[in-house]
Amino acid sequence: MPRKDAQKDARDGGGDDVEAVLDELYALPPSEFVARREERAAAARKAGRAGDARRIHAARRPTLAAWAANLLRRSRPEEAEQLLELGRALREAQATLDPSGMKELSAQRRRIVSELSREAANLAREAGHPLSDTVQRDVETTLHAVLADPEAADAWAAGRVASTLTPPSGFPADTAAAAEPAGKESRTEDELAQRRAERQERQERLARAREAARVAEELLRDRRAEQEEADASLRQARERRDEAEGRVSALEQQLREERAELDRTEREQQEAEKRHWAAADAVGKAQQAAEEAVREAEQAGKRAR
Repeated sequence: MPRKDAQKDARDGGGDDVEAVLDELYALPPSEFVARREERAAAARKAGRAGDARRIHAARRPTLAAWAANLLRRSRPEEAEQLLELGRALREAQATLDPSGMKELSAQRRRIVSELSREAANLAREAGHPLSDTVQRDVETTLHAVLADPEAADAWAAGRVASTLTPPSGFPADTAAAAEPAGKESRTEDELAQRRAERQERQERLARAREAARVAEELLRDRRAEQEEADASLRQARERRDEAEGRVSALEQQLREERAELDRTEREQQEAEKRHWAAADAVGKAQQAAEEAVREAEQAGKRAR
């Protein structure tokens, strides 16, 4: 089905693209979720798709924190993918890291999660739904769960988190790297080779986790710099707009004054025209009277002779 038709089916609740309907629902603010869900479920039932209607109706209304986490996933896909990759690397490396390695990655993890939760709060505010401190902490908890739990990561990757996700207890683990177990003083060459291979694997896992964290932090720094530049541009644009509004206001006031002056001069012109035509009429009548007086004088002179 062409994409345009699939989108129309999703809007109408028709077709087979229930996934598109669910994506649409979880993109909505929580206040709009239930009404739209029932509308889509009713449309599916009307189309004879009872199974789809049940699945749509079963979708849970997201909390504000869950909606903000979903919004972050959809609006910042590159950063989201880096967080998911970091989670995979951390989970892989967790059991074999020494305390110093885990401490390093844990600090990076906290910085990344804190930065992303602030970004989610910014996105929510821009969408008209500011987050309280408590709700923002719930977003942080969800992001920690995404790093720790593959099921939570899958739910967030789909953009359909319905409630705050909680990381499993004990993550990140403070377990020491596999120390050489006490045992025989001497080992066979096979045992030593196995130990070396395990140590190499631990080092590779740590390297992958460190690289994932480095890339994620670097991406966030770039995005933060872009955000700061955008904020500066926005401030400048607002200042220019305010200045332009001031000039427009002054010009509008001047225009009102000029229009008032124009009205006044038009009235004066009308009055002057009235006086002009009245004077012209008076002159005409006087001239006519003078001419009649001249004629009468001439006739009187002729009679006197």
